[in-house]
Amino acid sequence: MAQKITVDPITRIEGHLRIDAQIEGNKIVKAWSSGQMWRGIEVILKGRDPRDAWLFTQRICGVCTTVHAIASVRAVENALNMEIPLNAQYIRNLILALHALHDHIVHFYVLSALDWVDVVSALKADPKKTAQLAQSLSDWPGNSVTRFKAVKEKIQALVDSGQLGPFANAYWGHPAMKLPPEANLMAVSHYLEALDYQRKADSAIAILGGKNPHIQNLSVGGVTTAINPENEATLNMERLYWIKKLASEVRDFVHNVYLVDVIAIGALYKDWLQYGSGVINYLAVPDMPLDTKGTQFDIPGGTIFGGNLSSAKPFKNFDDPYFRDNIKECIAHSWYDGSWTKSPFEEETVPKYTDFQPEGKYSWIKAPRFKGEPMQVGPLAQVLLGYALGHNLTKKYVDYALSRISSIVGSKVGVEVLHSTPGRHLGRAIRAAILSDLALKHWELLVDNIGRGDLEIFNPPTFPSGEQMGFGFHEAPRGTLSHWIVIKDGKIKNYQCVVPSTWNAGPRDDKGKPGPYEASLIGNPIAVPEKPLEVLRTVHSFDPCIACAVHILDPKGTQFSRVKVL
Repeated sequence: MAQKITVDPITRIEGHLRIDAQIEGNKIVKAWSSGQMWRGIEVILKGRDPRDAWLFTQRICGVCTTVHAIASVRAVENALNMEIPLNAQYIRNLILALHALHDHIVHFYVLSALDWVDVVSALKADPKKTAQLAQSLSDWPGNSVTRFKAVKEKIQALVDSGQLGPFANAYWGHPAMKLPPEANLMAVSHYLEALDYQRKADSAIAILGGKNPHIQNLSVGGVTTAINPENEATLNMERLYWIKKLASEVRDFVHNVYLVDVIAIGALYKDWLQYGSGVINYLAVPDMPLDTKGTQFDIPGGTIFGGNLSSAKPFKNFDDPYFRDNIKECIAHSWYDGSWTKSPFEEETVPKYTDFQPEGKYSWIKAPRFKGEPMQVGPLAQVLLGYALGHNLTKKYVDYALSRISSIVGSKVGVEVLHSTPGRHLGRAIRAAILSDLALKHWELLVDNIGRGDLEIFNPPTFPSGEQMGFGFHEAPRGTLSHWIVIKDGKIKNYQCVVPSTWNAGPRDDKGKPGPYEASLIGNPIAVPEKPLEVLRTVHSFDPCIACAVHILDPKGTQFSRVKVL
């Protein structure tokens, strides 16, 4: 007998997301993904100076701040056919790498690990056995009996007090929780350590960006981070070495804790390697440019269709027509006026709400398509593209991770297991390992360039009369982000953001093709429909950030609701 469940809102994410699922025989057979708020940033920007757009767009969200700033300035620079000084590219690259490292660490430990880790079960763990387990996986200094004993006592104190804090309101004891107590205690200990290391990445961003969140150092044409090795008020060698120290410490945590934990949990939940694939068309964009024109990159991007790695086709530069000409958004099932499918350059943003209609319009999120197909974006997409295109760092860490998983499960696993719910987590951890290496490489590139006497950080833009169109892309922590702008006589005529959570959380299109969230849930097991932990596992594996996909604005400042935080 069919049963329908609604999870509204999905928690431990940014923004408001509703998931509806139809269940038959303890499996999901159909799903709907619905963004519950309207994003009005495009309306706000009309008529404004294009140089100001990045300051507005990075406030779409308090999590994905740097990413919108970078995509926005790249869009304007693309429209004006500008080159960017090397120092500015390297500084931007450092910011985007450090932001992604912060974001990936927070996502796994704070936002999704508790879907797999039973905190209460950790009270049954033997700290000595926990240390033996952890030390068999990594030589991380925190993997000691003393540390695990202290963490166990801290958990017990929380339970005894009745104040569980971030560990409250979870599905402890759920039958889908499979980790042994020692693995749970190890994971909780690393959860607490992760809070310190994501802060280190944030601190490095603030040194470069002036503040964080919402950096202040970007500008169309470069950055405003003045460089002078001899001046205490600028980016000097003292500050640069501080950034290197912080980035090195974060790299150690990523390599010795985060990546290792994801490998271990993926292997211990090996049954889940068959669930959550969904859409296996992948889209990622190249990033960390190595030249002033954006034609050489340290991370590749492109497309894969049907999960076939041999179909990988790269994007070559910041102005690639293969990217520009094949992206469209459909509103057939979205709460906007009409049912069109259009290029972002041609879109309108006219809201028209009709209530939740499962066979009609049911989401504020649009449905992006590439060559008419839904695409999964995110770290997994970038890792698969890098692997398919022969990117050395990607191949190194994918092969390492698959070898470690094979060793733990006792049988060889191949790259195909990445098309899964745990595979998305592993893709994100692998990407973090890659970016932690590249952050230090680009620090070296920046320092070497300064050492050659180059202190340039900015090329001033000029706005000709008439109309210019441009797009800027960036491989953000949640996947491919692009901003699209039409400029007329120096003012913004149209602006659209096509963001990662729109690609993944979007509804069906006019052909009935489901978006990645919806498709990935089909076939998922549901042990207890009243406690849909399995839904959270798969949706959280995408790292939803719905504030990017939807946002609401009332120009008159009317209060819509008041929320009491307990």
